[in-house]
Amino acid sequence: MKTLIMKFGGASLADPEQFGKVASLILDRLKVYSRIVIVVSAMGKMTDELIALAKKVHPSPPKREYDMMVTVGERISMALLAMALSNQGCEAVSFTGSQSGIITCNNHSDAKILEIRPRRILENLELGKVVIVAGFQGVSKEGEITTLGRGGSDTSAVALGVALDADRVEFFKDVDGIFEADPKAIPAAKQFSSLDYDQALTIVRGGAKVLHERSLLLAQANGIPLHIRSFLKEEGGTYINPSPDWKRHKKIFEAQDPASIR
Repeated sequence: MKTLIMKFGGASLADPEQFGKVASLILDRLKVYSRIVIVVSAMGKMTDELIALAKKVHPSPPKREYDMMVTVGERISMALLAMALSNQGCEAVSFTGSQSGIITCNNHSDAKILEIRPRRILENLELGKVVIVAGFQGVSKEGEITTLGRGGSDTSAVALGVALDADRVEFFKDVDGIFEADPKAIPAAKQFSSLDYDQALTIVRGGAKVLHERSLLLAQANGIPLHIRSFLKEEGGTYINPSPDWKRHKKIFEAQDPASIR
């Protein structure tokens, strides 16, 4: 069965009205893919607001409690999106990172994914439900809630794509794809229709914030095709695909450097 991971960032979930639009996008993709898993970020600037709130109480909050607090944003997004899908007649279920089986090390605020045990995700996909997962978070083997660092929802999406043998991971952004320069600062910047992993990594390492570097390394290590596209447009975007002769040997959840995965 064809499996798709769709990742929605904070800009696409900025206000309550956006959830209905995102739900419609998901329903449209269900015409092509039989199994869909959604990864969500917190709404708009909610994570920044939560961090600021924490620092009003403690200038350097304990990392365990920091993780407990900032994961709230993604939990709100996942529940609201499940409600929006239900309102459009689609059965959906939302899971936190821990409920999804995303197992990490115990390094609070910058945890690394060790493995994924997607039992509950697979059970609900088999029931025909859309599964929504809170990005940016997991649980350590000691049972502690952890976060993957800023931008970690991108990594969550690719890791789930690896665990579920997804056909593709789609990232819905507030830009049309990957450009040679920031299109918000330079409107005439050229957009790339396709890139290989090394080209995309060079652009990201040059300062582009369209994707988190760890998510790209993870996709490269496992040969997961990516599509970066706008949530405001039905077509276009930038595709990042493995070479035709790429072969997966094992599932890798933490690729540190491209040289180590070839």
